[in-house]
Parts: sequence; structure tokens; C-alpha cells
Amino acid sequence: MASSWLILALLPALCLGTLPSSHAARAFFVFGDSLVDNGNNNYLVTAARADSPPYGIDTPDHRATGRFSNGKNVPDIISEHLGAEPTARLVHGSLVLITLGGNDFVNNYYLVPYSARSREFSLPDYINYILSEYRQILTRLYDLGARRVLVQGVGPIGCVPAELALHSLDGSCDRELQRAAEMYNPRLMALLEELNARYGGGVFVGVNMQRIHNDFIEDPKAYGFETATQACCGQGRFNGMGLCTMVSNLCADRDTYVFWDAFHPTERANRLIVQQFMSGSTDYIAPMNLSTVLAVDLHKEQMRT
Repeated sequence: MASSWLILALLPALCLGTLPSSHAARAFFVFGDSLVDNGNNNYLVTAARADSPPYGIDTPDHRATGRFSNGKNVPDIISEHLGAEPTARLVHGSLVLITLGGNDFVNNYYLVPYSARSREFSLPDYINYILSEYRQILTRLYDLGARRVLVQGVGPIGCVPAELALHSLDGSCDRELQRAAEMYNPRLMALLEELNARYGGGVFVGVNMQRIHNDFIEDPKAYGFETATQACCGQGRFNGMGLCTMVSNLCADRDTYVFWDAFHPTERANRLIVQQFMSGSTDYIAPMNLSTVLAVDLHKEQMRT
């Protein structure tokens, strides 16, 4: 299996906000990579860690929790809109978020020139392979009872500071990695449409992470950011070399940076991302946004009681 699938974990997201009165509480399960990790990575034998400062610098107690951000990540912020599930109805009534694919390209296929995967597969065939694995996972989630699954596409992986540090002279995104994302994402969305046609519309909700991030990257100042190329925490070119540690360069105002470290967004960027989850058009999230999902499901719940 490709790399990001090996670290697939169930992350019961912490509810860090109050429950909106218009929404029924529900369980929230999260599967994925470091973009959505709330600390499981702390227990793995790996050099990629977020359990020491300056990670977590903007949390209420300024403590590193294992989240790859200065503060909250996407599942935390979605949880603010959900509340927590009281005792039962855990799976069938739950919301599931799954975030996979990025590591399969960045840390596998393109990790080194002539990687094992790139020798084994052409890029189109590799995408077919990933999607065949993804189909099995999504089908298994449905078989286990999941009926609302948010599926994130791959973001602009050629534009993260780590890749700019390696491949860019002027801050331009790496074309080959961008090509991979641009080939993969439409195929993933087509897979979700196919599964919805089989199981019923709205089970699988596709999130166009590349489109959401591109808004920041193409015009960061329009969103209040000073830079979309430089990481807040790091070292080297674009602060994209190595790990974020206590001896790294650290920006003074995290809210003006799209990227917290070489790969991961700041809390402020994550909040803007979740705004598109909640209220974005079908250009960003389809077949409906999360606010619509919650309203539809609340209506169904009220009709049953």
C-alpha cells in the first residue's frame, strides 16, 4: 500500500466549541494523515512529530498536542459546528472526514527521483491504483454504517514550502506535483459520484481542497495573508527545509501566513478552509456543503421523533 494508507487511524475529534442550537449532536470520526491528526502520531516511531513547541503555540494553554499547526486543525474547527455525541447512534448517525492521497504523491511517488513506485507505475496507472484502494476503503465505511462521509481531495501539493524549497527559484509551484494533483482530484470526484449513484446521493461529499487552497495561494492578500510561499516556522529557503523546532525561525504573527510549517496550514488558514466546508458553493464542496448536510439530517431526525 502507498504510504499515507499505512498510517490510517481513527481519530475521535475533540469538540472544542459550543453546539449550535440548530444542529443535533453527532459523533465525528476522522481518518487520515498529518493534516487532520490530533495526536495519534505522538505514539508512532517517526521523526515527523508535532508534540513539542512551537507547535500549539496559539492554543489556549500554548501546549503542543500533536496537531501539525500553531493551533486548531480542520477537524477541531468542524467540531465547533457539531457538538459531541451523548451515548449511542455512533456510526449510522455519525459524520466521517477522510483525508488521504497527499502522502502517496509527496512522500512516495515523488519522494526521490526514480522512486520504486514511479518505476512500477506511470502516473496515470498510479492514480488508478490509489483510487482502487480508496474505493475499497469508502465501500467498507459504507458497509460499516457510515452515511455521511466528507472526502477531501489533494491540495496544491506542489505549492507547499517544502516543495518550493526543493524545486522553486521564485516561489512558483512545482509543475509536476501540481500535474499529479490536477489529474487525481477530478478522478476522485468522479469516484464519489459513482458511489453516490450506487448508494444514494449525498453519502459521499467531495471537498475540492485544491480549489480552496488556490484561492489563498493565487491572491493571499485578498484573504489577509502576507505570504503563501513562506512557512511561519522552519528554516532555509521559504522556511521549508527540515522540521519546525524550538531553534527554527518563527514568525511573530501567525495569522498573516497561509502555512504554519513546511506542509501544514496555520489555524487561520484552517478556519477559512472550514468556511468553505460549511457554506461553499459546489465549486468547493459537492453535492452539498456541510451546513446543508446538517440541516437535511436534522430535518430527518425531527421527522423520526
